[in-house]
Amino acid sequence: MSWFRRRSKPVELDALDAYAQWAGAYSPEAHNPLMALEEQAMVELLPPLDGRRVLDLACGSGRYLRRIKDDGAARTLGVDLSPAMLARAVALGQPLARGDMLHVPLAAGGWDVVVCGLAVGHVAGLASVLVEVGRVLAAGGTVVYSDFHPFGALAGWKRSFRGRDGREYSARHHIHLYADHQAACQAAGLAINAVREPRIDFEHPYRGFPAVLVIRAGKP
Repeated sequence: MSWFRRRSKPVELDALDAYAQWAGAYSPEAHNPLMALEEQAMVELLPPLDGRRVLDLACGSGRYLRRIKDDGAARTLGVDLSPAMLARAVALGQPLARGDMLHVPLAAGGWDVVVCGLAVGHVAGLASVLVEVGRVLAAGGTVVYSDFHPFGALAGWKRSFRGRDGREYSARHHIHLYADHQAACQAAGLAINAVREPRIDFEHPYRGFPAVLVIRAGKP
């Protein structure tokens, strides 16, 4: 399995089909160095979670669910569209629900913090995702989310993996520039207050270049 590497024409799948193939090998923890960079930046930007209501949107196999519970969240929920990934997350013993980032199946204003790791790039309509995030956040709430860095996407990096059938696949990705994130947050009534662009700091053809874009924004 290989993230953020240029591959020789893997078969591209939409996110739902990709994770149906990928889920069986997708660990609920940062399982490569680039994901570790992303997670370090995400954790750095998280507000205190003690006693807070925390939603992990597009939770996948539950990589952040365990962390937010261990950090003292009073209430947690993982939402993801992929049944295969939710099946992986069940073992964590945290509440889960199936839902789309574009139509989050939750009432408005019910969450103090939303976490969303490496998922918004699966959706062409970034603004629509952040409008939903803004809707479910309570006043004064915070979202911390990450995206495949636009540099990597423009350079042709792929989120590639080997499927159950042994073939090489990649998950379709939509490029969102930082200006797109600014516009999307503004449309959702969210104010960006911190940004991280962790650089690849290990042996890699693109060492020194940013791997991911991590954003924290607040709802007034």
